[in-house]
Amino acid sequence: MTSEKLQKFINSFWDDKILPTLFEYIKIPNKSPAFDPEWEANGYMDKVVKLVEDWANLHRPDNSTLHTFREKGMTPLMILDIPGKADGTILMYGHLDKQPEMEGWANGLDPWSPVLKDDKLYGRGGADDGYAVFASVCAVKSLLEQGIDIPRIVILIECSEESGSPDLPFYVDHCAHIIGSPDLVICLDSGAGNYEQFWTTTSLRGLIGCTLKVDILNEGIHSGGGSGIVPSSFRIIRQLLSRLEDEKVGQIIVEDLHVDIPDNRIEEVKTMVDVLGNKVYNTIPWAGDAGPITDDKVEMVLNNTWRPMLSVVGADGLPAVKEGGNVLRPYTAVKLSLRIPPTLDAYFAQQTVENVLLNHSPYGAKVSLAFEEPGRGWETPPLSQWLNNAIQTASETVFGKQALAMGEGGSIPFMSLLGEKFPEAQFIITGVLGPQSNAHGPNEFLHIPYVKKLTACIGVIIESFKK
Repeated sequence: MTSEKLQKFINSFWDDKILPTLFEYIKIPNKSPAFDPEWEANGYMDKVVKLVEDWANLHRPDNSTLHTFREKGMTPLMILDIPGKADGTILMYGHLDKQPEMEGWANGLDPWSPVLKDDKLYGRGGADDGYAVFASVCAVKSLLEQGIDIPRIVILIECSEESGSPDLPFYVDHCAHIIGSPDLVICLDSGAGNYEQFWTTTSLRGLIGCTLKVDILNEGIHSGGGSGIVPSSFRIIRQLLSRLEDEKVGQIIVEDLHVDIPDNRIEEVKTMVDVLGNKVYNTIPWAGDAGPITDDKVEMVLNNTWRPMLSVVGADGLPAVKEGGNVLRPYTAVKLSLRIPPTLDAYFAQQTVENVLLNHSPYGAKVSLAFEEPGRGWETPPLSQWLNNAIQTASETVFGKQALAMGEGGSIPFMSLLGEKFPEAQFIITGVLGPQSNAHGPNEFLHIPYVKKLTACIGVIIESFKK
């Protein structure tokens, strides 16, 4: 294989064959079912799948087979099965569903209107994770173009990842005869510490999502007639959350929600911090003079990757400021997002949260919890020597720098599922979500030069594959 030819093919293929279709993909508001309960009636998911089907049928290898599965009441699943001449099977993964719009997009930018500016493609879903299917096909074609014998490649693309992948366990079993038993899994749905080298993800936190609601009255009453008699539902919520979190330092105080952090992961973080320095935190869009929880950069990263952390991500029962009257509201509800350590059992964590929040209701208030399906965390198994060498070779060949590894603060439910199904498989978790790319938030972008180099790295790794 000639790396110069590989990169030249990939750059051209991205510009001519991928970007025009990715523009069209961004325009389609195919929000994940958790954010669009009417997704089937709206038809956006089917429109996206048709877009990718048409593109894949134009560009997939001649001897490959494209499968699309549509089970009643479930989001679609696509599998592109590419036979190989070399031994072994590689499974590549991405998803097509998107997060909702989110407020705060900059002037001239919009979630559903793609804008290419300063080598960045802005719009919802381009980086998370619409690019993955295109990059996967491109990496394979770049090798076939040079006559390289590749192993069998199975590209699996789902449509419910942003909802926690509820349909995926069924499909993995349903399509087991197609998927087979992969020797290597390459997931293109993760992040990067910078845009200057190849990054792999070594751990993912789990997620406990729930809605906590406190009812104190059957209807709102004038605050002048009730405050001092009726406890505020907001204050009760605040009191309950303090059972989980020390609000002064942001630390989860329930010991059962913590794990011992492995020494090798701590050393990995130290190496990452040595390379990134202040970029660990100064690429975050702070307001005014705001800054991080701690000045210790290693602790920042460990907080974000191996420690439980609580966020309030939504609320009901609170009127807009301009509409807020002097009323004691009957209830307050908040949506909680509790990130849990990669190796902590998610169902145990959910039961722990339930016990902490529902035990002894303040003032006898009606306290209720509605849980989403818990998301399991994941830690990568040790890399084989050939894979570690291939990762380093890829980064040094394409970027001219060593590859680095890091933990991620988010979740990819697919990884824990595949880890259980295929315990002997090797894993590469990587992606394009680098500094300020802002997945889930406003101004999400895909860094075009980086995604081209990432695609080339994947090509080098596939070429180096050993069963």
